[in-house]
Amino acid sequence: MKKSDKLLLAVFLVLIPVTLFIGGKLPGKGYYITGIAVITELCAPFFASFEKSKPQARELAVLAVMCALAVAGRIVIPIPHFKAVFALIMLTGISFGANAGFIVGAAAAFLSNFFYGQGAYMPWQMMAYGAGGMIAGFAFCNFKFPKKPWIMAVFGFFATVFWIGPLLDCSHMFLAMPEISLASLAASLASGFPVNISQGVCTAITMLVFGKPLIEKLDRIKLKYGISEAENGL
Repeated sequence: MKKSDKLLLAVFLVLIPVTLFIGGKLPGKGYYITGIAVITELCAPFFASFEKSKPQARELAVLAVMCALAVAGRIVIPIPHFKAVFALIMLTGISFGANAGFIVGAAAAFLSNFFYGQGAYMPWQMMAYGAGGMIAGFAFCNFKFPKKPWIMAVFGFFATVFWIGPLLDCSHMFLAMPEISLASLAASLASGFPVNISQGVCTAITMLVFGKPLIEKLDRIKLKYGISEAENGL
């Protein structure tokens, strides 16, 4: 495992949870401070991996486009709890690796909330959305899962229902529940399960329909401009 991947895991497993715990106790609109802290922490592994690679603007432009597509995937579909955002974030991770998937996911959560409204849940969304891109990057780039549409669809469904969704549900437990306990955790997960199923179905459909052509286009861009997740830390 690359050093940047180890740093990413350390940030996700240790630093961000501590930040969210402390930030949850800040008064008023302290969630803005927490959000800025989470953004900074998320950027650390990303820029650390880029330090030696000296990326060009075109490489960053590709990630900016994927972030814009992910934001659009959350906004343009008018059906509640049926958004393509997770699929597009995961496809970024599948193509460019865990670090890119994480940063695009977190940025997409932050930027799309300018349409839905920022709130105390925003840093949690950044962590959960980023975690979706991260786990896809590890699965398909590090562990070499086949990039077949049905495999990506099945992976996207289960990752949404049992990974991204529960991480988002935990925010309700910490932000709204009077006390943290196994009972409150069970209640949060149970209440969010139908929503997670709906999001998982949309993610799977998006992977089946758009996964292969989008991955092929991204692979051509990587080949044309010499972008490699193994060499550039993407």
